[in-house]
Amino acid sequence: QVRLVESGGGLVQAGESLRLSCAASSTGWGNLAMDYYRQSPGKQRELVAGVTISGNTNYADSVKGRFTISRGSGKNTVHLQMNNLKPEDTAVYYCHTRLRTNDYWGQGTQVTVSS
Repeated sequence: QVRLVESGGGLVQAGESLRLSCAASSTGWGNLAMDYYRQSPGKQRELVAGVTISGNTNYADSVKGRFTISRGSGKNTVHLQMNNLKPEDTAVYYCHTRLRTNDYWGQGTQVTVSS
């Protein structure tokens, strides 16, 4: 069982920055690959960024060069640094991980970018 706790998010103006954090509590497991997804009203949930166990990262084309995902100092913590935010980045952001065949999701955090 994995519990994901998210923090960060909020309301900013276009061009500003936000930092999201996610901590996974799991007992008895090693490092986990972790991702951030987002979902805006009327749209499907989409992958924003991910980091593998070895630290490799991947990004959606829409956020490349603006967002950076990184592992935190704590075990199974990740941060999503979001710079030069745009109104189209407005969404609920979800932390995600998969353990064996089970998907686990954070509670979601709202990011709103005003123009």
